[in-house]
Formats: sequence, structure tokens, C-alpha cells
Amino acid sequence: MTGEAIRVLLADDEAMIRAGVRAILSADPGIEVVAEAADGREAVEAAQAHRPDVALLDIRMPRLDGLAACEEIRRTTPGTAVAILTTFSEDAYISRALGGGATGFLLKSGDPYELMAGVRAVADGGAYLSPKVARHVIAELGGERMTRGTAARARTAGLTAREREVLALLGEGLSNAGIARRLHLVEGTVKGYVSAVLDRLEVGNRVQAAIIAYEAGLVTGD
Repeated sequence: MTGEAIRVLLADDEAMIRAGVRAILSADPGIEVVAEAADGREAVEAAQAHRPDVALLDIRMPRLDGLAACEEIRRTTPGTAVAILTTFSEDAYISRALGGGATGFLLKSGDPYELMAGVRAVADGGAYLSPKVARHVIAELGGERMTRGTAARARTAGLTAREREVLALLGEGLSNAGIARRLHLVEGTVKGYVSAVLDRLEVGNRVQAAIIAYEAGLVTGD
């Protein structure tokens, strides 16, 4: 995102919610809402027509829900990152979105800064989980928290010290460029580390790696 505004598609079946989210995002001069949709099918069509940087999707929408729309957008418009806009009552659905390619999970009731930060993170190629959402995602993935923590620590035990640092920063939602700045490495080197971490953990994307980072205690939510 070199100087150009982040182009966002906003999809929610409630007009008041769309108006509120649009107002929040419009307060950031680096973010532009280029399209809106009132259901999942409209969201897919708008993504194909406008090719936004980020599609911000509600889960419960008519015609096509946000989870199915996420999968379709990622399949047909791979250059568009998807962030899910959720409420606590929808936590059971979030784990289903992981496999669909969503890299952001934001709360409708969250802080406005969190919404803007999340959009910026996913547009930059990173992953963003609201700390509160992350805790609920971990709980919804099944099993005792301690058991999952033990399993996650076992999975990360084989990582090198540098790979663990990279995993922790993935857990914070940083992009490759952000990790490179934090660790004083070149971005190409970070890309190699990220690929190695995903391979070693046997996960398909950055969000799944971020959850393991949380479970292993490498990242703590607020």
C-alpha cells in the first residue's frame, strides 16, 4: 500500500451498521469505502466489479452468508483480502472461516481504532484478530484450554528461536514487512521464515498459525 488509499468493500444486511462502519473508516484518510453490499451475493459481485483491497463481511446475511461469500471472493478475487465483522454470538462460526481464507476477525462492538487497524493489517498482507475474538476462537476450536495449550507448545517446540520470534509476530497480526522491520531483517528472509513456520506447524494460513501462537502462550491478548 504505497501512498494509495486502501479500497474497502463493506457488506452487511443492516443499513445502520454499514453507515456506522463507513463513518469510522472514512475518518481515516488512508481508507476508502468503494462499494457496499446488503447480502453475500451482492458482496461477491461487488468484489469482482471493484477489486477492492479488503472485503469486510458480516457473517449473517441473506442469499449467501459471509462465510460462503468469503470463500467465493477468495476464489474469484484472490487479490482481495477478507476480514470478518462479527459479534460474540457468532463465535461458533469463526473457526469455519479460517479454512475459507479470512485473515481478519473484527468486532462490531470493538474500538473504532481496532477496526481501522484491522483493515490496514489485512490489506498489508498480515492477519488481525481482535484480542477478545482470539480468545473466543481458541475456545471454539474445541478441547480443554490447557490441553490445547500443551499441544500447541509441543507443536512449537521444534521451531528454532528465530522461527518462534516470527510466529509470535504472526500472532500479533504483523505482515512480512512489519516482521522484517521488527526483527531488522530483509522482507525476503522473513517470507522464507514464514513459509518454514507454516510448513513445520502443518497449517494452511497465517491466521491458523496466529491461533497456535496464542495457544502456546507466545502472544497474550489484552
